[in-house]
Amino acid sequence: MNAIQAAWRHVLVVRLDNMGDVLMCTPAMRALREAAPEARVTLLTSPAGARLAPHLDMADAVTVFRAPWVKPAPGGEVDDEQDLVNWLRNEAIDVAVIMTSATQSPLPMALLCRMAGIPVRAAHARENPYALLSHWVRDHDTLGPGMRHEVLRQIDLVRSLGVPGPSSMRLGLGVRDTDRMAARNALLAAGVVPGGPYIVVHPGATAASRRYPAAMMGEAMRGLVAEGWTCVFCGSADERAAVQLAREAIAGPTVDLSGRLTLGELAALIEGASLLVCNNSGPAHMAAALGTPVVCLYALTNPQHTPWLVPRRLLSREVPCRDCLQSVCPEPGHPCLTGVPPRDVAMAARALLAQPGTVDDNIDAHAAC
Repeated sequence: MNAIQAAWRHVLVVRLDNMGDVLMCTPAMRALREAAPEARVTLLTSPAGARLAPHLDMADAVTVFRAPWVKPAPGGEVDDEQDLVNWLRNEAIDVAVIMTSATQSPLPMALLCRMAGIPVRAAHARENPYALLSHWVRDHDTLGPGMRHEVLRQIDLVRSLGVPGPSSMRLGLGVRDTDRMAARNALLAAGVVPGGPYIVVHPGATAASRRYPAAMMGEAMRGLVAEGWTCVFCGSADERAAVQLAREAIAGPTVDLSGRLTLGELAALIEGASLLVCNNSGPAHMAAALGTPVVCLYALTNPQHTPWLVPRRLLSREVPCRDCLQSVCPEPGHPCLTGVPPRDVAMAARALLAQPGTVDDNIDAHAAC
């Protein structure tokens, strides 16, 4: 810890979008915690990100702000900026680290932090922020294959403050024993033998453009269920229809825990699984944090957010419209995902189940065009 970091008493980390985005910031948050162990660390995030609060040991507190410049949840409201400025001022924050993706601007938040009198304000920015940021990291990330991963982007940001890299590059997600017991009881009530191997399947995603057709996901799992694998479906209550479509395509015994688990219980369920099959969604990043191998139907909307440091198979079909950032696919038939046949998903699952591999075995398997 250098003299500047020793003077920090309150560090604010800002990440205002989804839960998975917050998870990808946890190595950088760990680095801040380790650089200034006496400081209070507060995470300012969205309602979705705040669900992680009980599971982040690198944050002392989590506060919600519904930013008007961030896409809200359906029917969601935005919060008053002046109220946030007042709160920031009262918190006596020494340093604000504003974490954004390559397609987001940090400047609205930087302005509010400046208005609140926070002296150190760090962020990536494409345009010159002048006095809005005290520590400006030029944003050179451009969407495309091989771009810097979101995890590395945020670690590079905290390094601009003289903070060394974290002791661990893994995503951080704590699982409580009470959640493990609740997940175990849910499996037992569904007829799953405690300790037996199972596969978790999550057919949902917040954006329609990132959803592999649920029936095709079910078709992919049909042979694995026939081979004796226990297939456990998860998802929110809103995703039950997708879960039902997938289960009907399997036409065999499966377990449906959709809408029945808390976030902590879902983490425990994924932690105990042999494999997760999912879209590019929050559970993929939870699996990465917990070391559970992942088969991810990865829509080519944004290449920056792949599951980090975990055995994985990424499945998609190369398309000219890749890196579109669209929430709803504008192309007929959603080709980057529907171009992946269910048999390829099943093959990827069998490969990871047979030989889970190490974190160095991150093979991105793309379906042929």
